[in-house]
Amino acid sequence: MSIQWFPGHMNAARKKAAETMESTDLVIEVLDARIPQASCNPMVEQLRNFRQRPCLKILNKSDLADPHATKAWLDFYNAQKGVHAVALSCKKPSDVAKVPGLALALAPHRAVPTKPLRMMIMGIPNVGKSTLMNALLKKRVANVGDEPAVTKVQQRLYLGKNMILVDTPGMLWPKIAHPTDGLMLAASHAVGVNALIEEEVATFLAERLLLNYAKFLTARYGFPTEGIDGVSVIEGVAKKRAYRLKGGEWDLEKAAHTLLLDYRSGALGRISLETPASREHLLATYVPPVLLGQGKTTDVSQGEQGELDPLPRQ
Repeated sequence: MSIQWFPGHMNAARKKAAETMESTDLVIEVLDARIPQASCNPMVEQLRNFRQRPCLKILNKSDLADPHATKAWLDFYNAQKGVHAVALSCKKPSDVAKVPGLALALAPHRAVPTKPLRMMIMGIPNVGKSTLMNALLKKRVANVGDEPAVTKVQQRLYLGKNMILVDTPGMLWPKIAHPTDGLMLAASHAVGVNALIEEEVATFLAERLLLNYAKFLTARYGFPTEGIDGVSVIEGVAKKRAYRLKGGEWDLEKAAHTLLLDYRSGALGRISLETPASREHLLATYVPPVLLGQGKTTDVSQGEQGELDPLPRQ
């Protein structure tokens, strides 16, 4: 299943962001700590690198992510020029209170009356940008919702006298190159429901969990995981929760939805779906699918298998 989701307002948001970047001193990019690189919009990287703007990468929802994987990601990003990464939860005021100081450290020549620090908050849909804005300003200035793409227009707001925040709409990119990225984004609720089939996304998630967090499945749902696949996990959830259709068959759609909700809420435990090492392995082994008219190429099974290898422990 290849997931693509790029509503029309996102293209307008990209153009507006490119215009605003010219007068921006610093980019605050909000990532999902469970899937940092999959949730890192390449268009954001292109825009800020073109203008040579420093970046504060916030790995949000770190309280839901595997702390070992998060540490590896912080090391990975903090080794990059012009980048500082921090893991936090935008729902915790004490975490958010650190952000202005971290931003100022990346642009120490700004934040004075004659030169206010101009910051643009960017990221994919439903990653927590609006929650961050509201927490920074200590009032509700941005709508927060459980569905992706709640924010559709830019907002320019003042954080104190010498800091300006621009909140941008959540943007994906026109073509997600790696199928597993689309599935990770969908599992983490960054993609509109009209662009996915929940049973397929939940099956992918279940297979990833079997490889790296099988004990979490047993602890949550009470069934053994030895020798089963992703579809069997969905069936197991349906049986344990007694989800049945009117005809008596198991309600796999409801079970799939439950698994996704339990992952998204953290009820399953602290889970990361990728690490820097697994990302490197994906890029090294991925073979693009054959397009119609291009003829036959080598078997892609190796690349597809590589995407689901267990996450290397740091």
